[in-house]
Amino acid sequence: MRKISGRIIKSVGGFYDVETAEGIFKSKARGIFRNKSISPFTGDYVEITLDESSEPVIERIFDRKNEIIRPPMANLDMVLLVVSACEPSPNALVIDKLISIFESKNIETVLIFTKNDIKDCSGLISVYEKIGYPCFVVDNLTGEGVDRVREFIKGRTSALIGNSGVGKSSFINRIFPELNKETNYISKKLGRGRHTTRDVEMYPFEGGYLADTPGFSTVDIERYGRIEKSELRYCFREFSEYSENCRFNNCMHLKESGCCVTEAVEKGLIHKSRYESYVRMYNEAAEAAKKW
Repeated sequence: MRKISGRIIKSVGGFYDVETAEGIFKSKARGIFRNKSISPFTGDYVEITLDESSEPVIERIFDRKNEIIRPPMANLDMVLLVVSACEPSPNALVIDKLISIFESKNIETVLIFTKNDIKDCSGLISVYEKIGYPCFVVDNLTGEGVDRVREFIKGRTSALIGNSGVGKSSFINRIFPELNKETNYISKKLGRGRHTTRDVEMYPFEGGYLADTPGFSTVDIERYGRIEKSELRYCFREFSEYSENCRFNNCMHLKESGCCVTEAVEKGLIHKSRYESYVRMYNEAAEAAKKW
């Protein structure tokens, strides 16, 4: 019996594919994790026990730098948030909710815009580029723009995330043609695609990893995480430039007198749609707090 360290790259039905220097071992988690309500996540760094007389067992899960509960992933460097210019149309509130959640977890957000050849979304792109989020436009039919993304994400652990039907599977097929992942049509009635990715698997990619994740509808964004209303202001990075000069240290940037953030919004220094998302998210967080 001996122990070896590795990383979980796939999780299906209670079995975990652990990549090590000696190869990939299909492993089960020791029962003690279940007793402590702990589950190994894809992306976890773990220690497994190898025994010729039994299957490999995960003995230890090393500390995570971050995690997403659903889908269960850990130790991400960045999220590639795929946004479609149309069918489905981009939703600024959805984008801002996701960016804020990842900001709270110290996960860098990169925006990937698809179908820009059908409908121009340069105005939306400029909103996020202005506040420092990397943005890329890709054409899943021709492959234009994909190489720029490949160069940007190499050497790091990234996850593709986005609404159903925005072109995630088509995009990942451009990066990994050998996978030939299933794609699906957009439901005209629902305005969103049918889910084609059910499990989370990390694919080795130029010194790092890239994971595809199940698509989501606009109603289940909270699966990625929740933000307390008092913490939300720190998840809008463009606020920091102005919040230091607010009259009150605990300013929530709503209707307080002497708020430099709301003044910046009025002057056009902070985009109105971003601030509107903040206010709506704050109110939603306040309502949710009453239920707990």
